[in-house]
Amino acid sequence: MQAISPNDLDAAVQPARVHRKLYSDPEIFKLEMERIFGHAWLYVGHESQVRNPGDYFLTQVGRKAMVVTRDETGTLRVLHNQCAHRGAMVVASDCGHAKEFQCVYHGWTYHLDGRLKAVPLNHGYPQDFDTKSPRTAMTQVPRVESYRGFIFMSQAAEGKSLKEHLGYMATSIDDMVDRAPDGEIEAAGGVFRHVYNGNWKLYLENLCDAAHPWFTHRSSIDAAQQQSDEVYSDGTGEIAIRQMRQNGAPYSFWENQVGIWTYPNGHSYLGDYHDDSKLVAAMQDPVFRDYIAALEAKKGKDEVKRILEVRRWNSNIYPNLSFMSSFQQLRVIHPLAVNRTLVCTYNFRLKGAPEQMFRNTIAFANIVNGTGSLVLTDDLEIYNRIGIGLASDGADWIEIGRGYLSDVRDEHGGLKGKNSTSEVYIRNMFEAWRGYMLGETAAANEMKASA
Repeated sequence: MQAISPNDLDAAVQPARVHRKLYSDPEIFKLEMERIFGHAWLYVGHESQVRNPGDYFLTQVGRKAMVVTRDETGTLRVLHNQCAHRGAMVVASDCGHAKEFQCVYHGWTYHLDGRLKAVPLNHGYPQDFDTKSPRTAMTQVPRVESYRGFIFMSQAAEGKSLKEHLGYMATSIDDMVDRAPDGEIEAAGGVFRHVYNGNWKLYLENLCDAAHPWFTHRSSIDAAQQQSDEVYSDGTGEIAIRQMRQNGAPYSFWENQVGIWTYPNGHSYLGDYHDDSKLVAAMQDPVFRDYIAALEAKKGKDEVKRILEVRRWNSNIYPNLSFMSSFQQLRVIHPLAVNRTLVCTYNFRLKGAPEQMFRNTIAFANIVNGTGSLVLTDDLEIYNRIGIGLASDGADWIEIGRGYLSDVRDEHGGLKGKNSTSEVYIRNMFEAWRGYMLGETAAANEMKASA
């Protein structure tokens, strides 16, 4: 098979369209795993999942199995989940606590930082066999950093710092954490996992797409519009129904009341059409009143006003993370193949908030974004249809040009869609994609280092 050249990749991304092969070519997918997921900062988990030395959990980075742990010194580590002896997966439990990691195949045992600790039957090996060599360790990922409890890793030994990678989008993480009265959040409530038959890029593209709800979510819109407000609800159902109804708002609303913002390195966020008077039954909800009281007691009324005026729907941190700060919900994208993707959805508890708020978070996720919900299932059907459509002999080019001539420069160094149905966020992700795939990101880092 002929190798894919830099010219091929460059020609596949044009200002307002991209070639269909970027979603369907297995060879391009392999390059993405190497050049994007092998270099970019990737979200792998939250510090609340590894509070104490010895705590660990499993994750997946691209198609690679990883262990996230806190070693004896309290340092965060991300290890490739592979025994250096015969290549077996070492850690099998999804999460837990351990003093060491031991492979069940032949008993090779590792320290929490990946160093080899013990080898049974340690005799007869060649003279160059060294238990202290990095070759006999569970390999560490070279760079691991945390921002306000959110753990990221990069498989590249050098490059942008996490702070540089996040840029202005760090404010979306701030928004999530600032909403906790005690200034801390924790992952809780388990995880939703679902797989769809489509390319990994589709998921991030859809989350900031303000043009699709009117058509894609028509069934849930109609159902919500038929639902009587007199029917009893615990409050969570009411919030979900309001969102479903809002999906049916005319395009004049979506274009003028929401907003779409993009920033360097592929990041973006869609503005939130809610304000807190719509998210709850105004201030008639006693749980929300108690939450505001707790927030104001810790932060003061002015700061609470500032926090609650931040209105963001989906925030995408390229290439594998999206979250909704208002609903304490986070999704991680795991590419499995060019046409198959795993998505893991987590919820967060706001420390210091009424416990019922967390229960509402879980209930909302079940109703709106769970694997049996009225909304997510629509999106999954679309991803599958795109996968089927791309396998046919249709148009070679995918159009991503809506809003191209009207996007405006943002005050924080990004581009903003003049209308929130602009596809500027897709163009922005492909700009980052191009940088990784052509090596321009690494080249820019080298130039910066030598300056």
